[in-house]
Amino acid sequence: MTADPARGVHRTTPHPRPHSHSPSPTAAPPWILMYHSVADPRDDPYGITVAADRLDHQLSWLRRRGLTGVGVAALLRAHAAGHARGLVGLTFDDGYADFLHEALPTLRRHACTATVFVLPGRPGGSNEWDPLGPRRPLLTESAVRQIAEAGMEIGSHGLVHRDLTQVSDDELRLETRRSRRLIERVTGEAPSGFCYPYGAIDQRVATAVRDAGYSYGCAIDPGSLTGAYALPRTHISQADRAAHLWAKRLRPRRGRLTPPEPEPVGVPRSARVGGGR
Repeated sequence: MTADPARGVHRTTPHPRPHSHSPSPTAAPPWILMYHSVADPRDDPYGITVAADRLDHQLSWLRRRGLTGVGVAALLRAHAAGHARGLVGLTFDDGYADFLHEALPTLRRHACTATVFVLPGRPGGSNEWDPLGPRRPLLTESAVRQIAEAGMEIGSHGLVHRDLTQVSDDELRLETRRSRRLIERVTGEAPSGFCYPYGAIDQRVATAVRDAGYSYGCAIDPGSLTGAYALPRTHISQADRAAHLWAKRLRPRRGRLTPPEPEPVGVPRSARVGGGR
């Protein structure tokens, strides 16, 4: 999801409808970790890929500290009820096919669940939005159904991975509302959560997500927009071992990524950085 996580953030605050599991406007947002692909991380110009054994190490670190990973909807319900102690949100963006055979068994081994944000407009496709590659297959509808049946939360990442701050109002309605209907057709349940491609969010986009019927929206570093429809998350990479995780636990809102060095020539800024893509 994200090249410039702060891009498009305005100094206005959305006014979401109240939901029973939305965080209090005055409460600090819960800690939510952001993953993408679980595969060989060596060919990864965006820094979004974590090897299965590193994911296992990271989840072990959480469990040793009394933390259990859960999907965002479950986390928010617990947070609203005052029972979120010991819980951390786990999210996987883009709906990569490797989640089924790499991430899911590891999550099960640690008794964790997660939210998987998928692109229902690209079932069985690939990450064509990444100009630098490599091409990675995305989940098919059948695989999304299997993941939902395994107890994972399925959320929307829009239809095809577009910067929603740059689309028309009609296109924005399609990306938010149609993606929700398509996911409901696949899983039998309308998704509660939406994740903004590239982390790009503004007042108009947050309002569209709310009006489409979602209960929450995941961003990266939304600044003054932080709230139920702009939840901040912490990017997790292959480099994150115990010391890094501990530092991010103490400063969970500082998960913003910086462009890789050197920056690729001729690639738009909105395409450069990994986290939250």
